[in-house]
Amino acid sequence: MQETAVPSAPPTPPVSLAALLSRDDLGLRQITGPPAGEVTLHGAHTSEMSDPYPYLLGGELLLTAGVHIPEAAGRPGSFDFDGYVARIVAAGGAALGFGVAPVHDTVPAGLVAACEEHGLPLVEVPPRTTFSGVARAVWQLMARARLSELRRITEAQQGLAAAASRPDPVPSVLRRLAGRLEGRAVLYGPEGAEIAAAGREPGDEVRRAMAELARFVTGHPSSTATDTVAGTRLAAYALGPGRGFVLGVAAPHRESGDHTIASVAAVLLSLLTGEHQSGTGAARSSALVRLLLGARREEVAPLLGGGEGDGAVTRWYVVHARPDTGAPDAVSASALGAALGSPLVDAADDVVRVLVPAPPQAEGGGGARPEGDGGVRPEGDGSVRSEGDGSVRPEAGAAAPRKPPGGSGPAAQPGWTLGVSAPVAPAEWPAADAQAARALARARATRSALVRHAERPGFADLVPPGEAEAHARALLAPIGGVPALAETLRAWLSLHGSWDRTAVALSVHRNTVRQRIARCAALLGADLDDPDVRMELWFALRHLRG
Repeated sequence: MQETAVPSAPPTPPVSLAALLSRDDLGLRQITGPPAGEVTLHGAHTSEMSDPYPYLLGGELLLTAGVHIPEAAGRPGSFDFDGYVARIVAAGGAALGFGVAPVHDTVPAGLVAACEEHGLPLVEVPPRTTFSGVARAVWQLMARARLSELRRITEAQQGLAAAASRPDPVPSVLRRLAGRLEGRAVLYGPEGAEIAAAGREPGDEVRRAMAELARFVTGHPSSTATDTVAGTRLAAYALGPGRGFVLGVAAPHRESGDHTIASVAAVLLSLLTGEHQSGTGAARSSALVRLLLGARREEVAPLLGGGEGDGAVTRWYVVHARPDTGAPDAVSASALGAALGSPLVDAADDVVRVLVPAPPQAEGGGGARPEGDGGVRPEGDGSVRSEGDGSVRPEAGAAAPRKPPGGSGPAAQPGWTLGVSAPVAPAEWPAADAQAARALARARATRSALVRHAERPGFADLVPPGEAEAHARALLAPIGGVPALAETLRAWLSLHGSWDRTAVALSVHRNTVRQRIARCAALLGADLDDPDVRMELWFALRHLRG
């Protein structure tokens, strides 16, 4: 049965009866009842009342010397041990401690039988041990447990925060949470489907129950619900009001502090799954509708926002990104967009594409590069590479490095490999998309964190585009029917004939690269070792792509 609130518990964690019995200075001995390791104590209370029920909160070790038992004072009559123990159990008492002396020499046999009948742990307190000493020992153990719990929660908070700062924040948080709880952690999307999960895979019954619990919290005012299925403790946490994301947790047992740890993870995941607000959703929706109805890109671009003040942005970067490990998911892609300053994110296949508004200095074209933008150096093919440490290290004999086009731009992001286009107007977004794709391929091949496309005037600009394209198609016609050959030749030339780096960029074996380049040379009838031939082919490939 689903509960819409976490069961209340005392603020201080309970302690095991076994821990109390292990104190040699007390000399306590369990006479009957379940194993001490299965009994938890929330406190200690002394009472000589014949009915202690009204004075118990539940979970206490009740201490008595049996003064209320008539036989103890030598008076005739009988005592209802069964009723006495039944009332303790009904009040939620955890255990009964019976003091031997000054009233009793031994624990009454009737009390032992009643405790055994009701399954209440019965502990003998020797004459040398005072009840106040037992109570003090219980509170000392609880204080230690509380300190241990606070340390565990603090360590968990630090670990979860560190996980949230990783390149794959959502899977990292789930993995850390599942490890802490020794169970399963699942992020459910607005449609109820699993977006990400970590930890031990539960059985079908538990999996279905957890999914049902997640749906339950999305349809009710309460943001938290718990359940127990097949001996597994389940909990669901809604991540923000009305957004539909839910954190589901399944653990074989529940320890003190688990709810706090899961709540910390829920807060972090709520932040990670929240949409980055750099423009209203209504405006972006309007832009999408207008594009679908035939509006031009430059007409809808102002609706996308992203600028300072009046939101007027005239130039944009296109960024292609791949995570250094694993495949990108929707949430990590959204987090990347937030880091780059844009909610315009497309996570398709293995590449995340982000449309980033260019700052005013980039729109003006030029201006000094701000500190901390990351060092760059010319790559000789219209791209510049980030060194990732803020320094500029030119190749030996190379000219002084130029600033990134348009001044500042998207910076390198930990755990990601980025390719960045030149800042362009909306009408040039498709060309910028191709620039970013080439820059990303080069970044992966050179194992750089970021490579920028850097347009600059050259001899190629002296040839009319139509004539250049016609010449390129004629020159490359022998390999035009095999896209793999043209793409391999393009990558090989851009990487200065490096077999290994080309293989990395294309995700193929280096021998495959050698075979394709040899095939290109044969079909084109060209000597690819001749720099003039290489230049001519590179000129043709650039214009053929355009």
